[in-house]
Amino acid sequence: MTVTIYGIKACDTMKKARTWLDEHGVAYAFHDYKASGAVRADVERWVEALGWETVLNRAGTTFRKLPDADKAGIDARKAVELMLAQPSMIKRPMLDVDGKLLAGFKPDQYTAILA
Repeated sequence: MTVTIYGIKACDTMKKARTWLDEHGVAYAFHDYKASGAVRADVERWVEALGWETVLNRAGTTFRKLPDADKAGIDARKAVELMLAQPSMIKRPMLDVDGKLLAGFKPDQYTAILA
């Protein structure tokens, strides 16, 4: 089983998710957007699988601080461009388990996908 978790090291939700994985003995690779950036192919795959509405974190301060023109008329293409320009707008964490994806951290969903 290949497990990759994507996010930002300092994010509190990321810390909870990584702690959960560690406590459950799950080996994983960690992709830090701050250190490595976001990869277009990954973001496009997430948007295709989960929908841009799920992947784009519209509740975060980075998105809320955008000019109204940038927030208007968002579709999948525009959402991908926004997230690539500012990866902190990507819902955290993104968990990829052998191609199965989860956005956000909920212990019961982690248990189900890793079972």
